[in-house]
Amino acid sequence: MSVFPATEVLVTADCWQGEPDAEAVIYRAIEAAAEIADADVGDAELAVMLTDDAGIRTLNSNWRGIDKPTNVLSFPALQPTGNLGPDDAPRMLGDIAIAYETTRREADDEQKPFNHHLSHLAVHGFLHLIGYDHENDDDAEDMESLEREILSHLGIPDPYADRERTD
Repeated sequence: MSVFPATEVLVTADCWQGEPDAEAVIYRAIEAAAEIADADVGDAELAVMLTDDAGIRTLNSNWRGIDKPTNVLSFPALQPTGNLGPDDAPRMLGDIAIAYETTRREADDEQKPFNHHLSHLAVHGFLHLIGYDHENDDDAEDMESLEREILSHLGIPDPYADRERTD
């Protein structure tokens, strides 16, 4: 049995065509996150939708009441309360949506390689699916610390380093 969740990447916006490595970057980030977070997700599956700003703005408006695009949204699935049997469908962790234009703009503004920022957003979204959040300072620090560890494992520099120098 795999320790990694079954991950499906759905490209729903043509703007992603210029990023042929995006799917591989997502798979690699999710696998690293599952391994390092030591999440019990080997029997689970999730979907990552690569969309555009218009698509994510609609999701953000419909689900969060915020009528603007964002970089990443996570939609954790309700978990079954009973024990799963061998004939049950795989357990759904949920869905992650990532917007191309916002991700590209942030990577460019922060002078980061696009694939590094994409990895960070995939990791961030995955951690939300397994129960992490950043609603208060302690939770944010726990989540950011785990993100740093996962990204370091992927050879990606600390995405929060610049922010901390300017605080």
